[in-house]
Amino acid sequence: MKKIALINDLSGFGKCSLTAAIPVISIMGIQACPLPTAVLTAQTGFDQYYCDDYTEKMKIFTDYWKEMGVSFDGIYSGYLAGANQIEKVLDFLETFRRENTFFLADPVLGDLGELFKNFDHRLVEEMRQLTTLANTITPNLTELCLLAETDYFQLIKHKEDTDYVEKIYGTAKELLKKAKVEQSIIVTGILTTKNGKERIGNMVVDKKGYYYRDMHYTGKSFSGTGDLFASVVCASMVKKMTAKQATDKAIYFLQEAIDEATRENIPAVHGVNFEKYLYRLL
Repeated sequence: MKKIALINDLSGFGKCSLTAAIPVISIMGIQACPLPTAVLTAQTGFDQYYCDDYTEKMKIFTDYWKEMGVSFDGIYSGYLAGANQIEKVLDFLETFRRENTFFLADPVLGDLGELFKNFDHRLVEEMRQLTTLANTITPNLTELCLLAETDYFQLIKHKEDTDYVEKIYGTAKELLKKAKVEQSIIVTGILTTKNGKERIGNMVVDKKGYYYRDMHYTGKSFSGTGDLFASVVCASMVKKMTAKQATDKAIYFLQEAIDEATRENIPAVHGVNFEKYLYRLL
């Protein structure tokens, strides 16, 4: 059975990070091997939460797994609490990455043009270096701009322009040039306006050009949907799907869950009821 190392946090509530990735990757027929970066009572969007930082424990996993002689078909890094954790991920890559090991980096940094609380620009700098090593990265538009050193607010001023998607492609294409391996960039959650209605889309960018697909936007954003999306993409690409095919699969999996969560007015911090839609990944 193929194996993916999941370097991410474990949150008791919020249906994100490891609690999202493990069931998705498992049902897709791949062994999920979690390496927690932190253990939280609830994801950081809640008003109150306790976080146990695992920075110093990450090397223990690396060392013990090395002694076990295990290998991985894929490595997926998600939420990293600080620049020191990126150093641990780089050490993990040095230890376990082989020529055919697929590496997906989800550069969790911020949203709506702002860094998440408790993050600093040193983390952004280190994340820029980490993402150059990834076969695929899955930033949202804010994270794309942070990685590419582009002004998010200047970019979204063109949201209603007919060439807005092309402008985003231009930003992603410039970032692609910095990659140290052949890379695809999947930009998630791109909001546009078409015929007076908001739509949300995802863009796949590689050396051949770009693929863009949008759909109706419910007006709500839910915890963990980015993690679920990245998990489907990672497992799909470990199974040798293209980035475009992986993106389409992730959209198919998530769309109904998001629509349902919007209809039922589920609080955004609790995430979507993705469990009932896991069959779509079989």
